[in-house]
Parts: sequence; structure tokens; C-alpha cells
Amino acid sequence: VTAVMGMVGLKPTLAAIDAGKRVALANKETLVCAGDLVMARARARGVEIVPVDSEHSAIFQCLMGSKDPSELEKILLTCSGGPFFGKKAEQLEKVTKADALRHPNWSMGAKITIDSASLMNKGLEVIEAMHLYDVPLEKIQVVIHRQSIVHSLVEFTDGAVMAQLGTPDMRLPIQLALTYPQRLPSPAPKLNLLTCPPLEFQEPDLEAFPCLAMAMEAAKKGGNACAVLNGANEVAVAAFLEDRITFGQIPKLVRHALDTVPFLPKPDLEQILDSDRKAREAVTGKI
Repeated sequence: VTAVMGMVGLKPTLAAIDAGKRVALANKETLVCAGDLVMARARARGVEIVPVDSEHSAIFQCLMGSKDPSELEKILLTCSGGPFFGKKAEQLEKVTKADALRHPNWSMGAKITIDSASLMNKGLEVIEAMHLYDVPLEKIQVVIHRQSIVHSLVEFTDGAVMAQLGTPDMRLPIQLALTYPQRLPSPAPKLNLLTCPPLEFQEPDLEAFPCLAMAMEAAKKGGNACAVLNGANEVAVAAFLEDRITFGQIPKLVRHALDTVPFLPKPDLEQILDSDRKAREAVTGKI
């Protein structure tokens, strides 16, 4: 189980793959920063990677019955919208750390909660999905789903859409990742369709939440861009949690790193680690 936070999860995950272990992946940064290398290594070693994130677990489950990868038309990646859904960019300049840490549906660590507030977390999940399911950016659509009951959906070439629903409880995807391919009884509460709220979906506001837009830009660019994006964001979020910058400065610092760290189209592992270091230095120098 790779459950450490951040880029630090990359080397241990590669070590587990090299040891022939099936990996339950709860560390999205591993695939964000080095997805091409990690997935190639897993294929070469015959290692299976089972996602732990609720959204990627949902996609994984929706694809369990599909025998042909070409049947996949589109991944619909759900997003709660975080605590600032509906706010505009100028309003987000004034939000506090306490506001950002008040997630409406999930109880998580501070870093991922801030990423959820900025929608960077969803951007990182887009990149992760591209590698896990070998799909281009154009086949992934982010949809805001405030209720966090539909954990993600998959559309197939014939127009059929499969969804995985459940209560917003991480015990469900964690348990499946540990017991797969078996399903065992779970202590998590069952979903009651008669009492759950109406299920609604909206489009994300990329102007108010530029972190999601930058993540999609980095995903499209490829190379070391995603490693730069992630490294810059880790430092910026840490600075925000230490009250050294405002919430609105997070995307500006990430933008600075993307604009200043040299782009490498086909980086090796050492170049990825170096790009991460340079991104962190670029942000630190602006704080």
C-alpha cells in the first residue's frame, strides 16, 4: 500500500513494483510525476496497480466487466467542488485557512483538503487517470457533483454509461483495493437511495479555479510538466498552511514554476526528480 503523501511516494512504489508486489495506490503524485515510467515498469514486471482514491476505484470498478480497452469512450471524473464551489476568483483572494480546511463531504489530511479547495486535487486525479487507464486528456471530463455519492462514471462507445455509487466513506475503496478481486462485507454504511439527496452535476469554473486548468495544461504538454506542477503546488500549499502566503497566491506560484523550469519532453527518473527540485526552488524563491 502506497499511502504516503507527495512526491516522496515515487521511489518506494517503484521498489514495490521491482519486488513484484501488487500495489494498492493511494499516492497520486507517483503517477502524476512519473506515470509513464511507473506504468511501463509495472507492465514489464507483470505488476497490477489497484487504485485507492474513491474516484479511481469507481472507474476501476466500472471497467471490471469490459474486456476490450477500445470500448472506453470517456471517463467522467466527479468532483465535490470543495468548500468554495460557486465563488469567483476575486472572492477566493480573501478566504482563510480555516475556510479552506472545511471540506463539505470528506475528512482528509490538511494538504489534500487544500488541494480539494483549489481543485488542484482534481487536476492531479485527471493526470493519474490518464496513466492508470491509458487514455488521452480528451477522453476525461471533470464534472462537479456536490453530493459525493456518484464516485465517477465511464461512458462506452455504444453510449452506455456505468457509474459506481456509494456513501462518501473511504473504507469502501480502501477495502476493495486490499481484497481485490474479492468483495467482502464492509463496516461502512450502505447507500439508501430513498433517503439520499438529489444527484446533481455541473461544469467546473476554470477561471475561478486556475489550478485545475493548469493541471490539464500540464497533462496535455506531458514530459516533466506534471512533475513541475506537483512540486510547485506542494511547496505553495505548505506555505499557505504555515500562513506565509494567501490562498490566491497558490496558483500564481504554480504558474511561475511552470513558466520558469525548463521543459523536458522525455525525462528519465533522475530528470523528473531534478524537475521537482527546481520547481520547489522556483516557488521558494518567490515566497
